[in-house]
Amino acid sequence: MDSPASDLGYGHQQQTWEGWNSWNGITSPAYSPTAFPAYSSSSGYQLHPNCTPQNGPAAMEPTAMQGSTGNSDYSQPVTAYWSPSQPHCNGVYKPASDARSPAQTSLQGNHLQPVIAKHSKLFLLSHARMFYLLGIVELQIDKSYPKSESRYGLDPQLLPSVVQVMNEDRAQWEGKIFDSEPKSSVPPLSSTSCTLEDKGNATSRFIRCTSYSFPIEAQSAQQSHLPLAAIFCPLARPQNKEKPVPVCNTGECVKGCGVCGAFMCPAMSWQDCGQRFYCPFCGKLTEVPWQSYQPTNKGQRVDQEKKPELSLGSYEILDTQKQGEPAVLLLAIDVTATAIRSGQLDIICQQLCSLLQTFDGGETDLRVGLITYDSRIHLYDLSPTLSQPHMMILTDTDEPELPVREGLLVSLKDCRHIVQSILEQIPLFDAEMQDSYGSQDLPVQAGLKILQAADCPGRLLIFHSSPLTESSEKQTSLGFFSSIKPKSIFQPPESSASLAKACVSQGCSVQLFVFSQPDVGGAWPGHVPFLTGGKLICYNSLQSELERERFHGDLRRCVDTDMAYRAQLRVFVSKELQVAGCYGAFLTGPESNCAVMAALDPHTALAFEFTHCKSLDETRGVAIQAVLSYSGFKGERRTRVHTVTLACSRSLIDTFRTSQAETLLTFYCKKMYCMALQRPLQCLREELQTEITEALACYRKHCSTTSVSPGQLVMPQFLKTLPVYINSLRKSEVLLPGLRSSVHQRLQLRSITVSMDTRSTAAQLYPLVLPLLVNAEGDSVPSMDVTLRCSASSLQSDHLYLLYSPLTLILWVGSQVSPQALTQLFNTASFLSLTSGEIKLPVLENSLAVRLRKFISILQSFAAVTLKLKVVKEGDSCDECVQRLLVEDRSPNGGASYADFLFHLHVSSLRRVVG
Repeated sequence: MDSPASDLGYGHQQQTWEGWNSWNGITSPAYSPTAFPAYSSSSGYQLHPNCTPQNGPAAMEPTAMQGSTGNSDYSQPVTAYWSPSQPHCNGVYKPASDARSPAQTSLQGNHLQPVIAKHSKLFLLSHARMFYLLGIVELQIDKSYPKSESRYGLDPQLLPSVVQVMNEDRAQWEGKIFDSEPKSSVPPLSSTSCTLEDKGNATSRFIRCTSYSFPIEAQSAQQSHLPLAAIFCPLARPQNKEKPVPVCNTGECVKGCGVCGAFMCPAMSWQDCGQRFYCPFCGKLTEVPWQSYQPTNKGQRVDQEKKPELSLGSYEILDTQKQGEPAVLLLAIDVTATAIRSGQLDIICQQLCSLLQTFDGGETDLRVGLITYDSRIHLYDLSPTLSQPHMMILTDTDEPELPVREGLLVSLKDCRHIVQSILEQIPLFDAEMQDSYGSQDLPVQAGLKILQAADCPGRLLIFHSSPLTESSEKQTSLGFFSSIKPKSIFQPPESSASLAKACVSQGCSVQLFVFSQPDVGGAWPGHVPFLTGGKLICYNSLQSELERERFHGDLRRCVDTDMAYRAQLRVFVSKELQVAGCYGAFLTGPESNCAVMAALDPHTALAFEFTHCKSLDETRGVAIQAVLSYSGFKGERRTRVHTVTLACSRSLIDTFRTSQAETLLTFYCKKMYCMALQRPLQCLREELQTEITEALACYRKHCSTTSVSPGQLVMPQFLKTLPVYINSLRKSEVLLPGLRSSVHQRLQLRSITVSMDTRSTAAQLYPLVLPLLVNAEGDSVPSMDVTLRCSASSLQSDHLYLLYSPLTLILWVGSQVSPQALTQLFNTASFLSLTSGEIKLPVLENSLAVRLRKFISILQSFAAVTLKLKVVKEGDSCDECVQRLLVEDRSPNGGASYADFLFHLHVSSLRRVVG
């Protein structure tokens, strides 16, 4: 389907019923509002205001028609006749003219059969369907439709498509250069591979805004129901040969505002020949020190091109006067009897020995420390002056104190052989001793004490093999009526929150590797890792070759990832705005515009929401600045500054037309997943539906420039995929749990997703369906440029498909795939002999197998962890994992299909327009 222009509808062309002639002479039903179309009183059908669609999955079921009870709004009967020329009808139910542009189409289908007594031939089919939800007529709905089809007869293939939008954006920007200038246009999508150049505005790799034209008035912003927010990814890596962020020393930079503390940027305006500048973040003037004074020419300093803080939206300041301690690497290993008997301890130590061999000990100054634990803590003195390492045992684990401080952290180049010797001895510990499990928080407390004693940040890698235990706080709970019970399953226990705060203050990032199966309803150990910039990664058993390879890849990826320690992100915004909220995997700072983190990696993103204090200045626009202060790996203190300048407008149409669906999705995802700590999930799902309904109603009422009929869906060009994104978010396992989704899985999913950047969030909530185009010879050409809609109708039985999200990788095999393709991939020609489940593809040297392995390797590089490759045969019982990814269809957890959700949004927004 061709991409429709802005303000145009989507769907089928309306067709009139046979015998249609006129609306004249049709009277209003009793108790109908004057703004509603009248209907013949002789037909006996009345308006039912109590059939308003409800929020949530239940809303997608048809509501049985009851007797009209009405409310105060419908208490006065209307006897006047209605006609298409009636002045106050707003044209909402007026039958559309047959003569219109090809792009103006209406929502229509074949599964709806109107039951109308006398005037059934007077209605267009699309109008009858809307009148059903508005309570005017009753409809018989075909409930035998497939999951990929709509119960209201909409053709899913004619609805706005995420894939089509991505392809159009790729065709426009792929391989090209986008100049990021102040008050520039909407940037390319995050999925488009293009070069972004900083021309005075930070590129969209660092900052993405929900709209690039903010409303001037607060009332207009509230009316639009579009959040005014920005997504910050301050350490994002440059791509496509983009220039790295320039670095300058502290003394070389022009100082920023002396009142509010904002840093120098192109948004500052110079006055009095460069003697002072105006700060848009506080509205004050700041004098320029004579040491850094330069004259101005046409309002710009003459040295603008020589200084990145004057000409670029992104730059970094290296503080040469502050040098802290370099980051360290701490290894904490579970040595309980369970870990020893399972054989996993030996594998863990072997992998760690291999990891240490990869470091260049002759050049690196990396300091390492080693901890082992069961119900006690074992510390090791790694001093190279000792004839052999000393082990110290701490039995008091409630408030552990270090017996010594020297030798606990030693440069790897001086103690490599000592650490390897200990790792070789650890698997030989006595396994016959009685099982004694310690808390998984025990190594965190010990590692934190070591870092505090050395006054340095670092990474703490914990390898836990014994069963997870409840915290003492939860074990001593007073029961159901205890006041210390958490409000939500997502809320961390108080002990975990306190421990995470201490880690954040010290710059201790916790990475937890778990090798035991958690008990259902038991403790979940991920709160501390995710609140400190780390991760929780679980494995079934390291006895499996697949799991060993996963562990090796995750361990390598963890150590190789560049991290910023003791990070603090402060956000400044124009003085007419203020920060209303911040969302992400972090702890709030001392001020509302500040977030503090123990560590930050290049893929972590945070969301900040803004609200009006007073009217914006249209000439100055909106300035947003993010200042990240952090310590590098070597202990140097750095400050990275990102600034964007946006336009502002009195017209709401500019706000809508400069918004992007994927950025709004990322904001809503972070906000809702964070609000899940405090509010019921049902309320969050209802809020999502209400927000997008109000936004569509506002756009239809105030921004639509074309005469449209009720059957036409009116959406802004860049937001036409927002409904499918929001529906996917509403029915995600976090907000709508399924029967087979455990609490631990939902906690893990929420914690990972809430820190994702825009590209990963969009792929998580709308996965990629990548066809392997198999030809007659069994060959295949996988490509990222060819993607399909997330619907079962996209999967054909004679094809192979890769389904990818940042947390899932599935190879779907159709039942009619050629034996040649099966042989080249799996070394078997029989579909029946192929087994569904986790698999390692055999290393076969043919073109199909080689290209597929390379393609999977590319997808793995996008993910934060090493993904399991799972083969799913068409029709197998494990097909439910595929259904979860096909977000346009009805979901296994009861979530509505995209077509049904869009239809309800459309009707609900119409009701608000005429209400």
